[in-house]
Amino acid sequence: MNLLAYDLALDLIRHTRPALAVIRRHDASLARQLRDALSSIALNTAEASGRVGGDRLHLFRIALGSLRESSACFDVAVAQGFLEEAPLAHERDRLGGLLFGLQRPPAA
Repeated sequence: MNLLAYDLALDLIRHTRPALAVIRRHDASLARQLRDALSSIALNTAEASGRVGGDRLHLFRIALGSLRESSACFDVAVAQGFLEEAPLAHERDRLGGLLFGLQRPPAA
């Protein structure tokens, strides 16, 4: 697929596997929610890339919401003491910026 946001979503999944494993040892439910949110980012981005019109924007909005959910899961894991810090903050911000731009309708 030729969409940077999709590639970054997959990179996020790959590079957060160690943190996800740590979270799973402490809280299986939180780990499952995080894993589902991370998958949702990639899946909705991929689906949006093949759509046109309002469907496309809606799917990018869902992907952005899932990114925010995954960030909240990492924040909770830090607050609970499972992780020292949330991983890949810069990369998540970069992906968020891309998804934010993609979910906005084109300027008239």
